[in-house]
This record gives sequence, structure tokens and C-alpha cells, in this order.
Amino acid sequence: MNYSRTRELDVVVIGAGQAGLSAAYHLRRIGLLPGENFVVLDHAPRPGGAWQFRWPSLTYGKVHGMHSLPGMELTGADDDRPSSEVIGAYFEAYERRFDLQVHRPVEVSAVREGQEGRLLVETSEGIYASRALISATGTWDRPFWPRYPGQETFRGRQLHTANYPGPEEFAGLKVVVVGGGASGTQHLMEIAEVAAETYWVTRRPPVFREGPFGMEQGRAAVAMVEERVRRGLPPQSVVSVTGLPLNDAVRRAREQGVLDRLPMFERITPGGVAWADGRSVEADVILWATGFRAAVDHLAPLRLREPGGGIRVEDTRAVRDGRVHLVGYGPSASTIGANRAGRAAARSVSRLLESHGVPA
Repeated sequence: MNYSRTRELDVVVIGAGQAGLSAAYHLRRIGLLPGENFVVLDHAPRPGGAWQFRWPSLTYGKVHGMHSLPGMELTGADDDRPSSEVIGAYFEAYERRFDLQVHRPVEVSAVREGQEGRLLVETSEGIYASRALISATGTWDRPFWPRYPGQETFRGRQLHTANYPGPEEFAGLKVVVVGGGASGTQHLMEIAEVAAETYWVTRRPPVFREGPFGMEQGRAAVAMVEERVRRGLPPQSVVSVTGLPLNDAVRRAREQGVLDRLPMFERITPGGVAWADGRSVEADVILWATGFRAAVDHLAPLRLREPGGGIRVEDTRAVRDGRVHLVGYGPSASTIGANRAGRAAARSVSRLLESHGVPA
């Protein structure tokens, strides 16, 4: 669809992952209609958000706490089926049930100041002029690749969690896995079953969490992430402050020596990696399980970033521009947090529209 002129709407939602769909659902709840009052834009080729790009060996049973979207439970899922298929099918059914009319694939290049208090959203299908914006773009599109001396000389293969193909491609190879988060440990435990050798390298010693993780601990972890966002610092993931859950699979891997961690190497050599003390290992592959950064480059023209490098957010509103809401950002990056953020954003948008004389 191509628009020959700018199209005016009340709200543009960017992203149709968990947070974006939650926001769209709650916009409908306050009386706004998709296609008439708001639009949801998604760059992915099909429903499923970032889940559709997950590796096949990440089955639904391995997913930690997928929370259902508001208004429609996810039930009867097969734990042995790839999470990309389970959640993709669920999101597709959700979009149909609530007639969210998601536009895809649509790329959003920039959001700029428009006229009469509107925001101009520049996209591959034209320009939208909206009174409010809900940015639900997540992190998957911005994988973080650290830089180390000698990286360009490595003769083997380097890849990131974002394009991890599953363990089969590492059969018989020597693999260095970099990263101490949940993805890094999952990759390592899978690859160790087929690889010739594996090495686990992290910047800091990993923290394994014993015992139950209840609501009180969850609130405390979210509060720590939220505090960084309030201060205008780049958000950390909730997992980074909770530690790694010590389940049966992790215990076995530790007993087998798979999770024997090495400190961060100093440089990359043509045939592997090397440490400052003279140690070195040969490697065919370096897998960077080093996380992601918030995908908010489209907001750059609005100058929302603070000196600390992040966007300061209160509730879901950007402090520097109350028309802009970020959901699935920082403390709302978890699946349950994304649902709550979608509701909060819709309520805030409702108040904004009422101030412009638009009843909701």
C-alpha cells in the first residue's frame, strides 16, 4: 500500500510483538478502531514478533515464563514444538480475533516533529501524522557485537545469537561461546553434545540462582531495571539482575564440566582466542551470545536520549516528549511487563487524546 500524501491518525503503534499487540488490544478497549484511529506497523514478514526468528531447538518447553496476551489465553501448546511456531501461531490467531489489521512488512525509518503538534512517522508505505506514538520495537534487531583486537583476522566463523542456527551445524567443531546470560548457557549446553570441544567465556563470573523466584524477587529485579531507565541510562535486561536459574539441566552441565567458565580473552587470533597470561585455545567458531540493545534509532530525530545514553521513561512516557510511549523497553521487556505496559500506554494515550478534544 502506498500513500500519495500524509495520512492522519490518532496513534501509530510500531511493532507487533507482545508489547505492541498488548497496546493495540488496549487501544481497542478505550474505543479506538484499527485503520480508522490507529495503525499497527510491523517490519517482520509474518506474525510472531521476534519469536519467529528463534532457533528451532528452542522448544516451547524451554521458554521461561511466556505470559499470555490480554484477553486470550495461550493454552494446549506442545512443549516439544519450536517456540517460533507455537508463539507465531498464537500471535496470528490473536491478531485475527481482535481484528488488529497489522500492516506488514513495513519499515519505519524515522519519527520527526510535524505540524500542529503531530508526529510524522516515515515508513516504507508512506507517512503517518499521529497525535501519539507507541514504540514497541524491542531489541532483536540490534544484536550487540563486542569488538576485540584481531577480530578481523579470525579464519573461522563468527555469529551471534540473532542468527544462531541450532546445534547441528557445530558437530565436530571447536566452539567458543561468549556470554553469561540465558541464551549463552542454552547454546553452550546444546552445542557441547555435538561439538569436538567447547569453551565458555564471560566478562564476569556467572551468578546461578538457587531456590524459588517469587513475586517479591521479581518486583525487586524489575525495580532495579526501572531505576536505570528513570535515570536515563541504557536499560539492562531483567535476567541480568536476577541471575541464571539453577535447574536440572544446568546442574548436569556443571557436573560434566560444560559450564566451567573462563575469563574474557584479551584478543582474537587467526586460529582462536588468547588471554593476557599467555593461554590460548583453537577455535573453528566464535558464538557471541552477548545480548541486544533497544531498537530505537527511528526516534533519533526527536532527541529523546539523555546524557547517560538512554531514554528516560516514566510509566511508559518518554520524559522529553509525552506523546511518545515506549513499551517492551527496560522494565517492561518481560512478557508480563509488556502486557502491563501496553495497558498503561493506552490509558496515557487516552488522556492525551481527550486533551485534544478526541473522546475515547
